[in-house]
Amino acid sequence: MKYRLRAILFVFVAFMLGCNEYMIVGVLPDIAHEYHDSLSQLGLLVTVFALVYAAFTPVITSLANRWHRHHVLLVLMIIFLVGNTWSALATNFISLLLSRILTAMVAGAIISIILVMASFVAPYNRRASLVSWVFAGFSIASVIGIPIGTIISTNFSWHDSFWMVTVITVIALGFLFWLVPRDTPQVRSSLQKQFVLFKDRRVVLGVFFIVSICAADYTIYTYIRPLITNEMGFDNTWLNWLLFAMGIFFIFGNKFGGYLADRGGIHRLPVIYAVMTVLYLAFAPLLAFKWVAILVVGLLCIAFSCYGSSTQLMFLDIAEKEYPQSLDLASSLNSIFANIGISLGSFTASQAVHFTTMNHLGYVGSVYALLATVLVIILSHRYTGMRYHVK
Repeated sequence: MKYRLRAILFVFVAFMLGCNEYMIVGVLPDIAHEYHDSLSQLGLLVTVFALVYAAFTPVITSLANRWHRHHVLLVLMIIFLVGNTWSALATNFISLLLSRILTAMVAGAIISIILVMASFVAPYNRRASLVSWVFAGFSIASVIGIPIGTIISTNFSWHDSFWMVTVITVIALGFLFWLVPRDTPQVRSSLQKQFVLFKDRRVVLGVFFIVSICAADYTIYTYIRPLITNEMGFDNTWLNWLLFAMGIFFIFGNKFGGYLADRGGIHRLPVIYAVMTVLYLAFAPLLAFKWVAILVVGLLCIAFSCYGSSTQLMFLDIAEKEYPQSLDLASSLNSIFANIGISLGSFTASQAVHFTTMNHLGYVGSVYALLATVLVIILSHRYTGMRYHVK
């Protein structure tokens, strides 16, 4: 019973973090209206958040290794609560930007510790399933939390959207005080000894694979709204339903990723991303057939979100066996390099539309998808763990 409560709580924390990170996109127009700033300037709130998240997560995660993991988690949650509440109270752009920086500094470390705890509290045969559900918490935030936050912002105020996240955080914090495991094993070591993890070629291949996958996804996802309305020809009524459906596909992809992680993990992914590359290449020619094109987008959502459980368990497996002092750092690699990939993909897409038409973005994404396929094939040969699950 306690395992189930902890599992639900871990997913709830991921949902909370997802709401805070992604909700800003839906409320940007209302912030721009209140602050009398341009959307291009306020776009910095998204970019800076991703960069700070990627830069500070490994540092804070590694430094926090010196103290008990459950104490660190509770302190980080309190800092997150302060940062999000500051966002709710912000009265100008600088104040809001600083509050977003504060939350970004600790958000990655929070999910990293949650993932480590999840791997310890779950029975071995349920580790992949629980990890996939934690990742699905972010997708659930995009399906449920972001629309609710946007509705609150539209009908009341964008400040109230952040107050909603504050309430969620208080609830999560209370349950963490009660349920957070206090006996997860850890090895304390210096920052230098923890970063030795990056000398392992399998880890390096893994993080570059994650960057490539996320960059591929965001070459299209960055402009998904104009692609759906302008290129495919769906009206705004259909837009909201299709975005909701994409969120469902992301959740399904996370769960399918957990299924794959239980049955070979990394060694099952080359086929997935070879197919993903073909789908990207077919995207432009199929845009004229809007229902076929939106089906392709749905399949891309599934393929994109399949990697998380397998790479997470691979990093933890390598760290547990060979770099136990780097376990917390290993748990943060997915979220760190996913944000780097998102920034790279968004930047590539924004530059590409200056030189080609938007309907050619699929070809741009196929380059990253092909790179990801090559990397995961090499990784599958170098990493022997989980191979005994492949029949």
